[in-house]
Amino acid sequence: MQAYDALLVDAGTGNLHSVYNALTSQGFQIKITQNPADLLRPGRVILPGVGAFRGFMDGLASAGLVEGLQNAARRGDPFLGICVGMQALFEYSTEMGQHPGLGLIAGEVERFPEFADLKVPHTGWNQLHACQNHPLLAGLPEGAYAYFNHSYYCAPRDNRLHLTTTGYGIDFCSAVQCENLLGVQFHPEKSQQVGLRLLANFMRL
Repeated sequence: MQAYDALLVDAGTGNLHSVYNALTSQGFQIKITQNPADLLRPGRVILPGVGAFRGFMDGLASAGLVEGLQNAARRGDPFLGICVGMQALFEYSTEMGQHPGLGLIAGEVERFPEFADLKVPHTGWNQLHACQNHPLLAGLPEGAYAYFNHSYYCAPRDNRLHLTTTGYGIDFCSAVQCENLLGVQFHPEKSQQVGLRLLANFMRL
């Protein structure tokens, strides 16, 4: 019998312990892993990430985690990608070339357009606008603020997969939902009560 409530997958790119602390502070039992064998057992999977897309995917590949993550997602396990972990759910990213992701959601990861009055990366607090009613967003007010730090955004081919959007020169997909797959571009572990509530919602799905 599993002694944990979710696997927190370590791609070797940072912010892992902030997510771990945000979850354990709410009483959840979390196992940090780089072991592909842990993904053979059904259960919740959380994939956080920061930094460059290619480096993140290389980290997953070098640990032998790519196939296990794909299998867990296709098996129907509740799966949450955070920041670059959300981007990794998609087919490819255009960051510094074109690099394949996990290929679980149709679409790509693109750089923000250049706007004279907006800096890239998009860093700081911004609002979430719900596109659908979903348990991940339970208890979050419309227009809730979350913390972002990214230069690239996810563009699902099917706009019906948008869970939330956020405005930054364009309205981009800041959270995605595709059956059991969920992704958030913002950092819930840095988003105070909004982020803690979202993480708790995921753990209770």
